[in-house]
Amino acid sequence: MFSWAITFFIIALIAGVFGFFGIAASAVGIAKIIFLVALVMAIISFAMGRRPAA
Repeated sequence: MFSWAITFFIIALIAGVFGFFGIAASAVGIAKIIFLVALVMAIISFAMGRRPAA
């Protein structure tokens, strides 16, 4: 999931270089959302993995 965030960030950089600022802003927004979702899922995954077996 972090790879998707990096992909959208690279798309935003390329769009910004070529002057497509609207597309760049959208791609950055999508990258931020995906990054935050992946971060929350990783934290939940780490927390659930550390619980003792019942």
